[in-house]
Amino acid sequence: MKVYNSINEFVKVSNAVVTTGTFDGVHLGHRSIIDRLNKIARSISGESVILTFDPHPRMVLFPDDNDLKLLNTRAEKIELLRAAGVDNLIIHPFSKEFSRTTSIEFIRDTLVGKFDTKRLVIGHNHHFGRNREGTFEHLVEFGPVYGFEVEEIPAHEVDSIEISSTKIRNALTEGDIQTANAFLGNTFSFTGKVIEGKKLGRQLGYPTANLFIADSFKILPAYGVYVVKAIHNGIEYGGMMNIGTNPTTDSFGLHIEVNIFDFDREIYGDNLTVKVLERLRDEKKFDGLPSLIRAIDEDKIQSLEVLRKLK
Repeated sequence: MKVYNSINEFVKVSNAVVTTGTFDGVHLGHRSIIDRLNKIARSISGESVILTFDPHPRMVLFPDDNDLKLLNTRAEKIELLRAAGVDNLIIHPFSKEFSRTTSIEFIRDTLVGKFDTKRLVIGHNHHFGRNREGTFEHLVEFGPVYGFEVEEIPAHEVDSIEISSTKIRNALTEGDIQTANAFLGNTFSFTGKVIEGKKLGRQLGYPTANLFIADSFKILPAYGVYVVKAIHNGIEYGGMMNIGTNPTTDSFGLHIEVNIFDFDREIYGDNLTVKVLERLRDEKKFDGLPSLIRAIDEDKIQSLEVLRKLK
């Protein structure tokens, strides 16, 4: 997959089959669009082209909305789209100036002028251009004028629920990992750097890798205890994770702690990728360390059972 950092960097390809959107999560709905994109490209000896944006348009258009968290970092999105078989990815810097582009300017100058689009594939209810004025009907109207065909992909549903990035984010913030993973079509994950903590886990008999997440916009699941798989240097291990404030030990701030099963190495400074499989319980303040240890013992028993079933 060729990756371009702006529209102006893109080198035209023969028979470009194009789609555009934020593609946060690259979830099942996105992949239905991408699958169709790639299928059409193969059928006309062309190449698939995705135009997406960084930062997320909402961060530019609504800068005071500090609550927006994203399912993917830039690097994660690139790898997910690469795995989906996309030929060309353009990550264009989104700005207020770009947001003022009218729909006809976008069609004429970008889709036609920059990409020489032969086919355009868009998702259900897709809007584009200044004030979201561009619609599917708009594209159908101007397609014949500029020499491209357009196809709209219906909304993708799971259990009669339309999938969206917003619904997945909401599921994660509610701790509903099952729904989030079902809508994603894969396991929600994140990557952090292992940093030194208070080493209390060792005293409890459960040493943990404490993680720092560099991207402040990366969404994390609700506070609680989870069954996870941890990936270090390409090797996957079972484990369990606590996200929260460690109320029993009167800690401050957010802590992400992963107890990796059958693992006894110091990995400070290394990256650890965590795949979140199942939520076990809420984070809870216990009446002392003995009660906390008993709860963690039970967490491990449940985690091992979940991991056994997944084998």
